[in-house]
Amino acid sequence: MPALPAVPLVDEGVDVARRELHASEVPWQTVVWNDPVNLMSYVAWVFRRHFGMDAPTAEQRMLQVHHEGRAVVAEGNREAMERHVEAMHEYGLWATLERVPR
Repeated sequence: MPALPAVPLVDEGVDVARRELHASEVPWQTVVWNDPVNLMSYVAWVFRRHFGMDAPTAEQRMLQVHHEGRAVVAEGNREAMERHVEAMHEYGLWATLERVPR
């Protein structure tokens, strides 16, 4: 059986860095905003329950929301981040989604 010719793994003619991103490849993030209503302990509890954060991470993100006015709590494709934003609204938190800055 004759050996197959070697095929390059990367197409030398395609500049991967300049390729347009497919919509599913554009990263988005869920941002939780400070509000005058929810207790800090409740916000940390929501982060642990919904996102599965450990207690120190949830506490750190909650303090970031409290002191800086906002915190990024998740990053991924747009559909997943929209679901997280909706869930945060159901918990009574203020949340939005935004593109990850390049």
